[in-house]
Amino acid sequence: MRHKTDCQLSIIEVEQLTKKFGRFTAVDRITFMVGKGEIFGFLGANGAGKTTAMRMLCGLIEPTSGKGFVAGYDIEKQPEMVKKNIGYMSQKFSLYEDLKVWENIRLFAGIYGVNEKLIARKTGETLERIGLTNERNVLVRDLPLGWKQKLAFSVAIFHEPKIVFLDEPTGGVDPITRRRFWEMIYESANRGTTIFVTTHYMDEAEYCNRVSIMVDGRIEALDTPRRLKERFRAGNMDEVFRQLARKT
Repeated sequence: MRHKTDCQLSIIEVEQLTKKFGRFTAVDRITFMVGKGEIFGFLGANGAGKTTAMRMLCGLIEPTSGKGFVAGYDIEKQPEMVKKNIGYMSQKFSLYEDLKVWENIRLFAGIYGVNEKLIARKTGETLERIGLTNERNVLVRDLPLGWKQKLAFSVAIFHEPKIVFLDEPTGGVDPITRRRFWEMIYESANRGTTIFVTTHYMDEAEYCNRVSIMVDGRIEALDTPRRLKERFRAGNMDEVFRQLARKT
């Protein structure tokens, strides 16, 4: 079920990327690559630096030092081009609660620069694919949490970006809903979209091609889930994380 990756074609390249806020170092000289079409898990406890690193990669905040390239664009020098070539979904889903389902799709598609005629056609296709055709005119605030999640992800990939960043997208939802959401991630990856996902749920690491684990702003481990478990002689990724956390 896991999507195959071609790591020879990198879509993210990061070298010694650092972000400081005053004397506090949130992200400390991280270096890694993400292959095209890969499901890459960016794991760590709350406060480990995951979100700060992602915001740099999305062109939302400038790095203090180091280099980063996303979809071939320099995150520091070409942040607007980075934004045009990515999708983004946060834990809060980034939807407008007081707008209808179709209005949210149209709004974000317009922001991403999708052609008006294409928006009209793809809106219907998208709603049918995620099973929300009958909820087209429902206000987003009236949708169940799992449906909001499906809609937010569909909005994030509506413009067919090369890569989509998911910032703890399953936070606060039940295990069954989380699993269904990951099925959507697989489907998108199988269509060629690279998935970069942050989470503090260690079991979700099992769904990724490769994972990195951040501890106190640094990447302490990066490999496939299977190899990491072998390396740390662990039965699951939670055990791997606990061993890394104890070293700090």
